[in-house]
Amino acid sequence: MYAGIDIGTLTLRLLIARVSQGRLHELDADRRMVRLGEGLHLTPRLHAAPCLQAAPMARAIETLVEWMPRIAKAAVHDVVVVATSAVRDAVNRDEFLATVKRRTGWDVAVLSGEEEARLTLLGIQSGLPPDVAEGGRYVALDIGGGSTEFIRATSTQPSAMCSINEGVVRLAEACLRNDPLTPDAVAAARARIRTHLHAVQATLGSVVGYHLVGTAGTITTLAAMDQRLDVYDPARIHNYRLSWEAVSRILDDLLSRTHAERRALPGLEPGREDLIVAGTLILQECMKRFGFMECLVSEYGLREGMLLHHWQASQWACT
Repeated sequence: MYAGIDIGTLTLRLLIARVSQGRLHELDADRRMVRLGEGLHLTPRLHAAPCLQAAPMARAIETLVEWMPRIAKAAVHDVVVVATSAVRDAVNRDEFLATVKRRTGWDVAVLSGEEEARLTLLGIQSGLPPDVAEGGRYVALDIGGGSTEFIRATSTQPSAMCSINEGVVRLAEACLRNDPLTPDAVAAARARIRTHLHAVQATLGSVVGYHLVGTAGTITTLAAMDQRLDVYDPARIHNYRLSWEAVSRILDDLLSRTHAERRALPGLEPGREDLIVAGTLILQECMKRFGFMECLVSEYGLREGMLLHHWQASQWACT
């Protein structure tokens, strides 16, 4: 029995699961959009003073403290906590890590972009449908709040991985602050994404004939919006096939609305109305650059991968 916590730039995610024979059996899960990386485009610090509402660091730490009784009740064998883009880039990360340790007793592993990509791939692989898993050729895409990871995976070659310092929070705060959005703002965001994709393409090489598998909040939200789900249902999200036409249609609809008007859209998670355009632009530009006509949506990602990796390490330690 393990508890895994992913401290992301936008979202904190909790997963409590039993691992048996290398398979995860979820017992409890939660996620909170706390925007820990709020304001990082202005200064590379995790802010202890309020930006929009409560202090971002306080929001994150209070969420962790709130989860402690749930984890204690589950009587887990280990708690595995990792942090990604916002924490690894922050000049005051040691202050944040020390506060988490003092308040919860947990040590936080700060992942590099490559480590984040590798663990995300491990999580995605555990939930692939047979046709994609057996074909063994896919690009995994993880659009986060502060960074985006690209992993080319095949059954015969080592994986190629690329992490870029661009995510929905960074892009929205840098380019997409207007409400409603202007064409110039959207064009600037697209240009910024395309610059990053030059480096991604150089790292991944040709991906002709590969599947695209996407994970994390933007892509799962788009799957919910395409199905017009009033209530989020993981069973209807996992392995959903999101077409290029659907991504383009949803983006056009989002661009025609203000933040307030987007809140009425079925499937759009509350609190994501000012960030969903940034994530959708990243997905659309990626699909355009590499010629993907659909994206297979995965509910599995970093949380699952970190627990599977921890379980594997415990098995190796026993041999």
